[in-house]
Amino acid sequence: METLNFLMQGFAVALTPENLMFALLGCFLGTLIGALPGLGPANGVAILIPLAFTLGLKPETALIMLTSVYAGAMYGGRISSILLNIPGDEPAMMTCLDGYPMAQSGRAAEALAISAVASFIGSVIATIGLILLAPWLAKFALTFGPAEYFALFVLAFATLGGITGKNPVKTILAAAIGLMMATVGIDMNTGVQRFTFNTLELYEGVDFIILIVGLFAISELLFFIEAHAGEGRKMIAMNKLKMKWKDFTSVFPTSLRGSVIGFLAGVLPGA
Repeated sequence: METLNFLMQGFAVALTPENLMFALLGCFLGTLIGALPGLGPANGVAILIPLAFTLGLKPETALIMLTSVYAGAMYGGRISSILLNIPGDEPAMMTCLDGYPMAQSGRAAEALAISAVASFIGSVIATIGLILLAPWLAKFALTFGPAEYFALFVLAFATLGGITGKNPVKTILAAAIGLMMATVGIDMNTGVQRFTFNTLELYEGVDFIILIVGLFAISELLFFIEAHAGEGRKMIAMNKLKMKWKDFTSVFPTSLRGSVIGFLAGVLPGA
């Protein structure tokens, strides 16, 4: 009951016209920043922190605006994934697999709409779960030790067998390259330098955003150069949104399943 009372107080503050206006502004700016490849939600918030100080906002208003920037940037990363096949941040990488083929087939608007609906459903479920289950989830997360993390990683590698497709060699090679890149830097347990070559920039390892954006962006650039040298490449065109209500409701079961899985994975520290 005390949690619900605090929640009602929070809604009373957040639903004022001033805070709603800054929430809308934050979502708009965050979407613009997130659409730029390589600028994720964290960078978007860092870029706009001076704006909150310059405007002289109240603490709660500034927090609402920056949170809205984070949410908008999370969705903005899907725009470049769907239209350019270049992920804006780490979570948007998986959107490239289905979103970009939909855009190529003339369904870019549907892909963007489905991504927005799924993001909204996931955010609502995660927020409700955090409010109601936070104390129990915190205790559950602390029970995860080395054995549980080892089992989790074994499960992650075991799932590679289900996504190998027709050429398992490519999947194994990609996983091996990912493991090699992950070993660069200082070991968190022993403090030993691994493959840093006495280069200060490699002490913290290879940034995952830089890695995925570089891999996807360079490949798309090479495809563009190849197509430009030949007959040209078909441009991605934005079509009119033709989805019906039943199309949105058909997305709900998948969004619900993904939201629950993502929420449980996000509770685990470091997962």
